[in-house]
Amino acid sequence: MDEVRVTPVERVTTGWMTLLALAQMGVIMAMTVGNQILLPSHVAHIDPAHKEASLATVFAVGAVCTIIANPLFGAMSDRTRSRFGRRRPWIVGGALVCAASLVFLAWQESLAGLIVGWAVAQLAFTAALAAAIATVPDQVPIRQRGKVSALAGVGQLTGPLLGGVVATVLLTGAKAGFLSMAALILLLVLPFGLFTREPAQTAAAATVTIEVTAGTTAPAAAPVTAAANTVGPPPFDLRSFLRGLWVSPRGHPDFAWAWMSRLMITLTLAMAIGYLQYYLRDAVHYERLFPGSTVEQGVVVLVAVFTLSSVVPTLLAGWLSDRYGSRRPAVFVGGLTMAASGLVLTILTSWSAAIAASVLLGAGYGMFAAVDQAMVTQLLPADADRAKDLGIVSLANSASNTLGPVIAAPLVTSAGGYPLMYGVAAGFATLGACLIWRIRGVR
Repeated sequence: MDEVRVTPVERVTTGWMTLLALAQMGVIMAMTVGNQILLPSHVAHIDPAHKEASLATVFAVGAVCTIIANPLFGAMSDRTRSRFGRRRPWIVGGALVCAASLVFLAWQESLAGLIVGWAVAQLAFTAALAAAIATVPDQVPIRQRGKVSALAGVGQLTGPLLGGVVATVLLTGAKAGFLSMAALILLLVLPFGLFTREPAQTAAAATVTIEVTAGTTAPAAAPVTAAANTVGPPPFDLRSFLRGLWVSPRGHPDFAWAWMSRLMITLTLAMAIGYLQYYLRDAVHYERLFPGSTVEQGVVVLVAVFTLSSVVPTLLAGWLSDRYGSRRPAVFVGGLTMAASGLVLTILTSWSAAIAASVLLGAGYGMFAAVDQAMVTQLLPADADRAKDLGIVSLANSASNTLGPVIAAPLVTSAGGYPLMYGVAAGFATLGACLIWRIRGVR
């Protein structure tokens, strides 16, 4: 028997979309500035002789925490019962813990302290982001998801630029950088958690669109009134959670292909940016090219190029995917554009090549980010486990953040150096782009 799916039909407001975009912007800003600027600089200060391996350790431990937290916090928010809703307590709580962990990191002078502080920060990042993302399939109709994902994507892409400017231009030093990220994440994330509302969990009935697993949808002109959320979500059960971590590729092949595609493409991004600061210092010799400037400032310049190059492709891809109901082409083109970015740095090692690669990486990732998230929300196995299943999808991001430094470190320190590393990254992006055509449930 086909599964009945409940899909929102009431359009969300521009204000709601803006607050969601700001919330995701805040989380991604703090994560990215920590990864690209604050942690590399602090690790190089603490352990300059082994900075590559030490940074990989910090990243790997944090990513392992994220791997655990993504489905766990997603499942817990699916099962949360409170007068504030299912998602909002996790968004607000995650933002508060995240800010506290960043304050803790500001005073650390040991590698162990950085590892512990960043691990807690990653747990908090994940709790807030997983719950925020789950509000999209909860409340956004399919015909708006491309636009919502595109606006969120712009927020995610502009956040690192804002944070980078604050951490390297307006303020200096790791302590000031971590404290500023703590303040900004509260300013940007809390409004969505505090000032938006969730659909009632105990409504007697709701006007919804009924879908079946075969993909058919009741006509929009004649929505079906069906009982929805007549009881609250079941309580969290560890045994059921562990069983639910396995989503059968045979039973849900589109979900599996989307997961693999995202893993490959985000692995490219993780490899491209994880060692960006060291690439500028050791391969491009940025400080020699621009006396008086720092490599941290060079990173901010590349982040600015990346961001500005991403805005138009992100918004255009999201709008076109909603207009024509087609998601796969934008993801495919985005992946190939990211691969082209890696090929530029495989062939050339120069500041000009880094600028060109940033343009391609920004445009490609913008197209991917705008549409991939919207596409995934249409492939979730079950309505009752939306946040948990989105958490499983996000494991692809976490796995790429774990594997990226592990794969990149030996390549960078080998005879092939950075050109070999970026060539491998380009290969991953190409594979991820091609895998998208294995998905059949979404055009």
